[in-house]
Amino acid sequence: VDKRALARARERLVGSGTVGGGVDKLLCIGASTGGPEAIRLLLRSLDAERCAIAIAQHMSPSFMAPFAERLGRLSSFTVRVAEHDEPVQPGVGYVAPGDRHLRIVRQGGGAVCQIESGPKLHGHRPAVDRLFLSAADALGDSALGVLLTGMGTDGAFGLVGMHDTGALTIVQDKASSAVWGMPGRAAELGAADLQLPVREVGPLLSELLVNRA
Repeated sequence: VDKRALARARERLVGSGTVGGGVDKLLCIGASTGGPEAIRLLLRSLDAERCAIAIAQHMSPSFMAPFAERLGRLSSFTVRVAEHDEPVQPGVGYVAPGDRHLRIVRQGGGAVCQIESGPKLHGHRPAVDRLFLSAADALGDSALGVLLTGMGTDGAFGLVGMHDTGALTIVQDKASSAVWGMPGRAAELGAADLQLPVREVGPLLSELLVNRA
């Protein structure tokens, strides 16, 4: 990891906000082609018990529940398909349902999941941009954004939004991506604090979050 980029990443986390409701940070992950394996690699090496996770993966609706179940078995998080108005809790991962957008909104002292069937974005529902932009609006620097392998541009502008509101943002590097469309476009737009091989994302986030204070 580039030492200067890592130092800037640490600076972003120091003094940044918390989600509330017992949740320190909400890690928002977006992916498409090659995403299930990339997300699996990230989550199995992520140790951040005070965080929650929200995932938008381009995938056929019938695969969403088995995908969430598999992630839960392979990680320290309880992972499930998100439900409407479900509170965001620490140690839980929320997967966008098939053919539905997942948004995050503030409610009370924390955050909740919102499920909606609005128009497709970039030809996709769920769309990564819908998740990322909602997190930027609701949580600002209390969120983290990670854009993984995928074809097209979905998530790139959302990651810009997250970066501009103070969130730490990461994209998967070209060498470890099945398709460097989505993360590549985000990198071109200057949205990424760090570009990393997917195997390094979980360990680095774990270390940064433990030592962010």
